Amino acid sequence: MKIPSELLYSKEHEWAKIEGDIATIGITDFAQGSLGDITFVELPKVGAKVEQFANVGVIESVKTVSDLYTPLGGEIVEVNTAIDADPAALNSDPYGAGWLIKMKLADPGQTKDLLDAAAYTGIAHD
Repeated sequence: MKIPSELLYSKEHEWAKIEGDIATIGITDFAQGSLGDITFVELPKVGAKVEQFANVGVIESVKTVSDLYTPLGGEIVEVNTAIDADPAALNSDPYGAGWLIKMKLADPGQTKDLLDAAAYTGIAHD
């Protein structure tokens, strides 16, 4: 299981990469492995304003349907439309081609509520 050290993580198994006031968000390797083969993803609309830890979409797999939560609050500025055509990218490359949304952060201080790689490793192995 991959847990890149440069990312931040939520207890709900989402990751965030912070670049200035923009966060790129996706699901972790642990999450995609638990879900199994992903078949469909519903993402929020660009321009939507979301609260930290809010439900922002749905991920469907051959095993289950799971809600997608955002680890940070802000405004959605981009969604990964390539996921519509190839939802399996979440399985094959969850930290690269499988990213889900980009948002302009409402409060960069919210990152203190997230976990670093070492702390997330403990949760991902429970």
